[in-house]
Amino acid sequence: MTSLDGAEPAVQPSPNIPLPTDFNVYKPSNVSVVPQSLPDEYFTPTAAELKGAQATLSARTQALVNAPLQLRATREAAEKAKRDRWPQTTIRVRFMDRTQLEKIFPSTDKIRSVYAFVRNCLREDVKPIKFILYQSPPKRDLKVSDPKVRDSSLAQLQLAPSSILLLRFEDEALNRTDVPAPLASAILSQAMDLPISTSQAELPTSSSSKGVPSAQPKTSQLTEKKIPKWLKLGQKK
Repeated sequence: MTSLDGAEPAVQPSPNIPLPTDFNVYKPSNVSVVPQSLPDEYFTPTAAELKGAQATLSARTQALVNAPLQLRATREAAEKAKRDRWPQTTIRVRFMDRTQLEKIFPSTDKIRSVYAFVRNCLREDVKPIKFILYQSPPKRDLKVSDPKVRDSSLAQLQLAPSSILLLRFEDEALNRTDVPAPLASAILSQAMDLPISTSQAELPTSSSSKGVPSAQPKTSQLTEKKIPKWLKLGQKK
């Protein structure tokens, strides 16, 4: 079996370690039973997720562009302001069957804290299996073997104030959509329905809604502007 490069090192089962208590676990959304195979549309990200991913990508890109131009003191001040604004980071880890684990971490924590939390929630027979946490879209593996990832805080990784991380195991049999999340039975017993996101209510409405001006006047003006001058002169004759 090929090892996932940069995955969190496998560990031996630790039955004496207590299960975490300060977390939430959500049942798979949309469907109660996941079929053997799902169309690609099933995994199409929501508008809210795309908006969040785009904001994250823009923030990372802007940080890379501005980094050489900023003085060290300025960067440190910016980091401090970010920590003061978002002292905590909410992380949701989504399994292939769409079961989700949610926990709040200090924004100064490293990604290894998230790995440790997830591993402690797994079944004993699954804990030794390596896995990787990643984001998509845009695709970004959060490998602990990458110094830029390992040595950065959750805030520096642009995960604050909240992010959704996906998970894939070294054992491909655990990455099937019809395989229930391999969580400890005590964890699964606490599963609840996923709350309805308020962001769905903020999606833009149809242009026919009240308060939305009709696009017809702009279209007419645009059409008029595009009429050739020779045609206008011909119409005056």
